[in-house]
Amino acid sequence: MATISRRTFLKAGGGVAASVVIGVPALTQAATSSAEGRVNLPYPTRAIGKAQQLQANTPVAFAYPDDTSPCVLIKMGAPVPGGVGPQRDIVAYSTLCTHMGCPVTYDAEQRLFKCPCHFSIFDPEHVGQMVSGQATENLPSIVLVYNPDDDSVNAIAVNGLIYGRQSNLL
Repeated sequence: MATISRRTFLKAGGGVAASVVIGVPALTQAATSSAEGRVNLPYPTRAIGKAQQLQANTPVAFAYPDDTSPCVLIKMGAPVPGGVGPQRDIVAYSTLCTHMGCPVTYDAEQRLFKCPCHFSIFDPEHVGQMVSGQATENLPSIVLVYNPDDDSVNAIAVNGLIYGRQSNLL
């Protein structure tokens, strides 16, 4: 069995360490440049309706970002955080509860989303904030844009993760 002197071992170890340190900036730079753009998922744009045709406090069902993702758009009747449209009062949310994916329903009288499975409650006037119940996350909000030229409301992205998914886009 051959023995290696301490000096030989340290020289070899130092050489390996130096080559790793020299290569790290290049690897970091390559990883950064290849990862750019992957932060923003390529969400589709989906037309939902015309702002003037929406009735206050009346939910409009639609699916976004795909046909297996139920959502609801609501014209709240007064400006709300994240609202779009002429009065900044139109918002939209996924209707899958963040606790276990049960479908939440909009209670127009109390102006809240309620989950019938485990009694979680979410506030659409405060960015889908979880108010009470078993859920620990807010309802995923659908990012909307309003085009005043044709009065259209379009879905363009999702803030938050839709229940049961690793990525909102399948």
